[in-house]
Amino acid sequence: MVKPFLDDRHRGVFSTRAPKRPNSIGISIVKLVGISGNILHIEDVDIVDGTPLLDIKPFVPEFDMRRADKIGWFADKSRDVKDTRADERFK
Repeated sequence: MVKPFLDDRHRGVFSTRAPKRPNSIGISIVKLVGISGNILHIEDVDIVDGTPLLDIKPFVPEFDMRRADKIGWFADKSRDVKDTRADERFK
């Protein structure tokens, strides 16, 4: 159980994007801004430093964008996302 960003109640870790998880695997859609040899330079990453990289795939909107009918507890919080920054737990 964790208290997620933008909420005051404790929730199950798998219903949140909390960085402290039972495993260190994450998923993130990023912008590739450059390549130097075998190093990829990216922006807009949504994972914690040290997260293992398991696979890289190109972003294909027809495959990768899915509309969700329900987003659980976050439905009442989603309007605040663009104007709110993470607290100290995420640094």
